[in-house]
Amino acid sequence: MEKFMYLFRGGDNHAYNANDSEVAAQNMQRWVKWMESLGQKGILVDGEPLQPTGKQVNGSKKTIIDGPFVEAKELVGGYLIVNAKDINDAVEISKGCPIFDENGKVEVRPIQKMEM
Repeated sequence: MEKFMYLFRGGDNHAYNANDSEVAAQNMQRWVKWMESLGQKGILVDGEPLQPTGKQVNGSKKTIIDGPFVEAKELVGGYLIVNAKDINDAVEISKGCPIFDENGKVEVRPIQKMEM
């Protein structure tokens, strides 16, 4: 098995606004169920939602910029690390993600092994 990272972009609801409405709370429940099912299958390695704030450090002068860093519709709202046979398997697994019900995106990236 290889490890892959899912980066969740966009979507109408996020963990930080889960208490704002019944729709947002129901959406969060779908996420919990999906992640629990991945865990039960041994697919889920790790993952967390991200706050909509942050800072970015850039270039050789280490210039600091307040975030978020892209349009709100492209904001990275969280990540998961999953086990999958290959990238095609990781893509298939990602299709169960609740973010698609709210017009979001999942970026699937292989995690490169570092040799020390």
